[in-house]
Amino acid sequence: MVSYRRASCKKVVVGGQQGRKGRNFCHQAHNLLKKTSPNTVSLKMGSLFDDAVIFKQSEKEGEPNVLTVNCPDKTGLGCDLCRIILFFGVTVVRADVSTDGKWCYLVFWVIGKTSTRWDLLQKRLVEACPSCSLASAISYYRDEEQTPRNPEVFLLKLCSHDRRDLLHDVTKVLFLLELAIERVKVSTTPDGKVIDLFYITDIRELLHTDNRKEETYRHLRAVLGDAMISCDIEKSVSEITSYSQGPSFLSDEVTEEMFNAEISNGSRDRTSAFRSPSIKIDNSLSPSHTLVQIVCQDHKGLLYDVMRTCKDYNIKISYGRCTKKGEKERQMELFIMQADGKKLADPNKQSSLCSRLQLELSRPLRVALISRGPDTQLLVANPVELSGKGRPNVFYDITVALKTLNKSIFSAEIWRYMIGGREWEVYSVLLEEIEGSLIAKKQIEEAVWNKLMN
Repeated sequence: MVSYRRASCKKVVVGGQQGRKGRNFCHQAHNLLKKTSPNTVSLKMGSLFDDAVIFKQSEKEGEPNVLTVNCPDKTGLGCDLCRIILFFGVTVVRADVSTDGKWCYLVFWVIGKTSTRWDLLQKRLVEACPSCSLASAISYYRDEEQTPRNPEVFLLKLCSHDRRDLLHDVTKVLFLLELAIERVKVSTTPDGKVIDLFYITDIRELLHTDNRKEETYRHLRAVLGDAMISCDIEKSVSEITSYSQGPSFLSDEVTEEMFNAEISNGSRDRTSAFRSPSIKIDNSLSPSHTLVQIVCQDHKGLLYDVMRTCKDYNIKISYGRCTKKGEKERQMELFIMQADGKKLADPNKQSSLCSRLQLELSRPLRVALISRGPDTQLLVANPVELSGKGRPNVFYDITVALKTLNKSIFSAEIWRYMIGGREWEVYSVLLEEIEGSLIAKKQIEEAVWNKLMN
């Protein structure tokens, strides 16, 4: 066992009469890192011990728990951690982030559910932390950590007799088993049978083993009972990460409505959108960092949406915090720099980042309900990270919302499309015939949006 001494944290220097708030924040962030982080971190065989992530349960009921991450830094680590937290259905009510570019210290105040598996969440966060090696007392990241390999994709073929909430029950089993749905095709035959094709990846990376497959069979059989006819899991031989140029089932009008980058407060229906956030950029507070101030409506995955945008723009967050403002809003203060270590001084780059943040925080997802002759089609779309990762648990949340509304799913598909120069993950769900007015359809759209975002 060897001991690695952390590099000292650089302070963000601020000045001027208007820099008092920024100075206070930077001073607090520096003291937080200095006070709460130990001077040394133990390493063995190039990997961090499990105490890289510490979970502290709240002493009082109703107060948030605390997750602390203390590990080597890498670009996009905050996004990866927030994505895992979102996958487990945990809400971040406050966050503090600090890094010197080599070592990072992140604190998340989180609230879970009675079913939240905190020990498993902690384990997954540890696995996401980069390992480091020692060479002449200088740490460096291994190449394999910088370029993560794509997980193996497996095809789950399930045949069963149709019944209400069948798809929801299957997706719930996959969610609990940490089997992520990458693509799906569900169809119902005239004789009342359902053919489900799930392209899945295993977060535990064990689905190639007989024990893991048997565990999946057992849980599906326990939920479906005699309704299950057959079930098979095999390694997928097709490439599922490829995308089409555009979905054939979307008309130009629907495509414009769902994927238009501009949001008109007057003409556009606001059911599936938040108020436009306030985003300000200030380069006067620090000679080395750009301050980004955000005030926006709170929603599920808010921190992930900000972090993935910064990751896609190759922006490094040196210091940051996210706190509550009022009942339904959050405010963030982020001291950022570009990948080259310089401030974000180019007005065009500033405008581009602000526009993207405006879009991602007002419409993180796109939801629409359209009529296709006698049928009703629910469409949900989310942008895909440049790394190729989509938003977690979207399909599961859709099935939960439809189950709550007592709506049956006739068929469902997940595909990826290149629209407007961006890759999108599009969920198409064909519902049973909906009787009633446009108000009833709008209630479905609103219920799905609320489940996905609240």
